[in-house]
Amino acid sequence: MAEIWHKRLDKLREVILADIARGDYFGAVLTVGRGGEVVFAEALGAQDGAGERPLHYDNVFSIFSVTKAFTNALILKAIEEGRFALTTKVKDVLPEFTGAPREDATFYHLLTHTAGMPGVWSPKPGMYLDRLQDLFEASIENVQGEVPPGSRCDYSPLVNHVLMGTALVRTDPKGRNYQTLLHEDLFAPLRMDSTSMGLRPDLKDRHVRPDMRGTVPIQHLSRNLPGDHALFEDPDVEAPHVGCASTSSDLYRFAEMLRREGELDGVRILSPATLQLARQVHTGTMPNELYKRVAENAGWEIPPANQGLGFQVRGTGVFHHLFGTLASPQTHGNYGAGSTLFWVDPVRDVSFALCSAGVMTQAANIERCQKLSDLALSAMI
Repeated sequence: MAEIWHKRLDKLREVILADIARGDYFGAVLTVGRGGEVVFAEALGAQDGAGERPLHYDNVFSIFSVTKAFTNALILKAIEEGRFALTTKVKDVLPEFTGAPREDATFYHLLTHTAGMPGVWSPKPGMYLDRLQDLFEASIENVQGEVPPGSRCDYSPLVNHVLMGTALVRTDPKGRNYQTLLHEDLFAPLRMDSTSMGLRPDLKDRHVRPDMRGTVPIQHLSRNLPGDHALFEDPDVEAPHVGCASTSSDLYRFAEMLRREGELDGVRILSPATLQLARQVHTGTMPNELYKRVAENAGWEIPPANQGLGFQVRGTGVFHHLFGTLASPQTHGNYGAGSTLFWVDPVRDVSFALCSAGVMTQAANIERCQKLSDLALSAMI
């Protein structure tokens, strides 16, 4: 049985190497575990398109929207602590959040991407995206509700998590800023030692500079450094939607905490009850407006949004999906801009954490991740 298992994981490696040789992406660091045992942990390919800098297993990546997973976890933790509830209206914590129809949105709507606001990548053209307070003020001023909360699922690239990050800071009993709060309440307890909000100086030498390859049509400006995407190299960043750096092994630890119902190595972050609710589909048959457009442009069947509480959830049915076609319905996780993905399959007891170099387009990344996820799941015999 072990021999068959290893042969199937060898196939996973072969497919990644073939992808790299074809130029789909530059390289990948992947960690896969089953039942708490790591069964695949490898760095394949390079950091750059020329193939001159090989990837190493401890390379640090800008993880883009996987940052949202950490914000989500702390929101769920705050709810468990009674600081606010899923049913609390956002305006009751953030009084500036007024105006119909958005003022009826609750934290449940933020977590499920159903707050009724359009999905925007920046609340104001050309602004710096590196300061939480600036992002909050610009979001309040410029991003209004379009439809009643709960009536449409629009993936929120920025605003929802800026609101949630601000709510965490304002209700923090210790009065900490967001960078400190993330480190002390999540990264340090889970021993995610190579993960930080902003690129911590000691991580710089291992950092894989993101190569957008023309796939991300927006800028990520930082006031401290020059460059269209300087936010990802700046240590002084508070961007709850996109600002974290991490490694495959650290993302795997985060995934393991989720697989173990909120606890890892004796440290409990969340309760089993919370995670059991979070990994259910909360958006019914609604499509996700962002992925609807991706599917239409690719000529695919339009998939359901399948949003959980902060997580994407696999759900049932056969359609293009980052977590694959073999994943169980409550498989849950998050992804970042054509390069980063983690998921947990609670039925098959599998955790998966991918970081890759060379950002891919949305559709190509979905196909790549679906393929690799299915290869990993098919090896679990």
